[in-house]
Amino acid sequence: MKIAKKALKLSDAFEVRRGDSFRLKDYDAADTGGIPSKDKDKAVELLQQSSAVLAELQEKLYAQNEWSVLLIFQAMDAAGKDSVIKHVMSGVNPQACEVTSFKQPSTSELNHDFLWRTTCRLPERGKIGIFKPLLL
Repeated sequence: MKIAKKALKLSDAFEVRRGDSFRLKDYDAADTGGIPSKDKDKAVELLQQSSAVLAELQEKLYAQNEWSVLLIFQAMDAAGKDSVIKHVMSGVNPQACEVTSFKQPSTSELNHDFLWRTTCRLPERGKIGIFKPLLL
């Protein structure tokens, strides 16, 4: 799992540990995580290796059938949520993954409390759920 340690190191820089002190303006939008933007081959190789690790971890998640994973991609419309999901989740078995987009609530959803519609769509054990709420 050498690649898992690399991925953890790469993602560690983007982890928000304290929401009250987080300011988006403190982060460089052009940050490539130490991979030169000219070196697309290296980025593609890292993506493929990471996808293989993710596929292996997903198989374990499914086999254990004890936990589920919920990923939440929240951004403005056309901010690239679909592209991120497509690339990051490319190695995952789609049968064990479900994407839910949240747009304007329906009449039925408005008749319940605000967490009802998300609670109904939580992933079952052994599966990965992806929520895509739309910010207006």
